[in-house]
Amino acid sequence: MQLIEYENLGKVNTSFFDEYRSAFNDTLTSGWYILGSQVKEFEQSYARYCGSPYCAGVANGLDALVLSLKALGLAPGDEVIVPSNTYIATILAIVQNGLQPILAEPSLSTYNIDATKLEEKITAKTKVILVVHLYGKLCDMETITALARKHQLHVIEDCAQAHGAHYNNKIAGSWGVFGAHSFYPSKNLGALGDAGAVTCQDDAMRQKIAVLRNYGSAIKYNNEVVGYNSRLDELQAAFLLVKLRRLDEINAHKRKLAAIYRQVLKDDFILPVEEPGYFDVYHIFNVRHPKRDALKQYLLSKNIQTEIHYPIPPNEQKAMQGILDGQISPIAKEIHQTTLSLPISFCHTASDISRVAEAMNKF
Repeated sequence: MQLIEYENLGKVNTSFFDEYRSAFNDTLTSGWYILGSQVKEFEQSYARYCGSPYCAGVANGLDALVLSLKALGLAPGDEVIVPSNTYIATILAIVQNGLQPILAEPSLSTYNIDATKLEEKITAKTKVILVVHLYGKLCDMETITALARKHQLHVIEDCAQAHGAHYNNKIAGSWGVFGAHSFYPSKNLGALGDAGAVTCQDDAMRQKIAVLRNYGSAIKYNNEVVGYNSRLDELQAAFLLVKLRRLDEINAHKRKLAAIYRQVLKDDFILPVEEPGYFDVYHIFNVRHPKRDALKQYLLSKNIQTEIHYPIPPNEQKAMQGILDGQISPIAKEIHQTTLSLPISFCHTASDISRVAEAMNKF
């Protein structure tokens, strides 16, 4: 029986190859490889797509978060509320800025930060709510932004898994002071290497990101602040422009595959929740099951690959010892122990997904 891979990035990108080759040749012959016309065009195009006035390309998704926090000019030890079940990159960005991550538990139904429990985490030192639109579903941004206004807090969105997702027709990356985007190759809008961007609401903030990403310099050899080398590569911008033109097609395909899972899977599995007003893009289609590890092995015996996003909660990571001590997260732990990510790639077919679901129903 043919293997159904969890992901195959060669197959995902096959239909883009001709346009990629053309984009590569145009960039190669231009002789301009850093912060050129491709980056500028992508920044403008992606800002329009996200419904944000401005966008600055950076080297990767982690840098997008690091620079967003850096641009706010926070003081060492200031607190940033962050979901307890996020990928560790979100928390690394806080720590690398000398700030203190404060874990807030997610909702067990949406896996996103529980907006009803945020206010109890706010102290005099709280400066930012850093939300993560996990798996391709937006957080409850109307409640969160209202709370932030009430307490005069900044909101930063981690949009790494939510390209094109929206809530009440307002897209990921257009709600907060910054939206941090990763274009890691496996994302819905994936580059052919590392790449990232920051969307923002005013030009002053965009300029801060642009200066920070370029050694702290707006004018060559004039360094205004202590900056970084975190520029979106010109070639990756060219590839991203190709794929951006078909991002809606990619998202529509993944939503179609998600619908098959919903139609075929039995009630034995806890499926992603669907809610009115939310347009989910299913970067990841996760199910939950109390015998997750046995289910994963069973599917592998049927030549079906799956993944776990994520097996270890951040507060139990060795790297977080001395940083998140005493911050328990039982809901996050339950999610981490029971979640399983099913194949749902742009290269998967409807028959692939039906086969996965039918195999699961026999577990």
